[in-house]
Amino acid sequence: MYRIFVTGISTKVGKTMVSAIIAEALEADYWKPVHAGELDNTDSHKVARLISNTTSKIHPSDYELNTPMSPHAAAEIDGITIDVNGIYEPGTENHLVIEGTGGLLVPMNDNDTVLDMILPNYKVIVVSRHYLGSINHTLLTVNWLQLKGYDVSLIFSGDENPTTESIILKKTGVKSLGRISEEETFDKAVIKKYADQLRPALLSL
Repeated sequence: MYRIFVTGISTKVGKTMVSAIIAEALEADYWKPVHAGELDNTDSHKVARLISNTTSKIHPSDYELNTPMSPHAAAEIDGITIDVNGIYEPGTENHLVIEGTGGLLVPMNDNDTVLDMILPNYKVIVVSRHYLGSINHTLLTVNWLQLKGYDVSLIFSGDENPTTESIILKKTGVKSLGRISEEETFDKAVIKKYADQLRPALLSL
């Protein structure tokens, strides 16, 4: 069974859409261990609305924090400390998509970051979106993961930028699984379209 961890080079780069697409493509379960802010419309709620299959299960977050900010700070506002060692993968015999919070080195507490939540057997997909500085952010993210020995792939989101993407792929040597283009809206039909497109690449991870 696949265990796929989805992280991004920053916040708001398309991790949740990519997570929904992977869950739909593989009919996989979805789990976001730590969520901060918008508790009436979490990423788990969004993924549940976007997938069409009836096999995927949405597992509850271990921490749901009230303030939309870095988890270590949001947890402090809520009067708690996130214990990364107390976060356990939900029991499932299905594929599992795990969505990280923000970027790779976002702090969970004074000692741990998102990186410390990624288990050695997880395949990691980095979502990269073009903006000024995105090459640096992508290379730093991928290089950290490679140094730790993870199996890393990329998905690009947004409008194509061949110069940016080609230098990222040359310098990292990782495989691009595909692209999620700009869309007027993301609904079940759009998610299913990309799920069908990306399924062969995902099954070859």
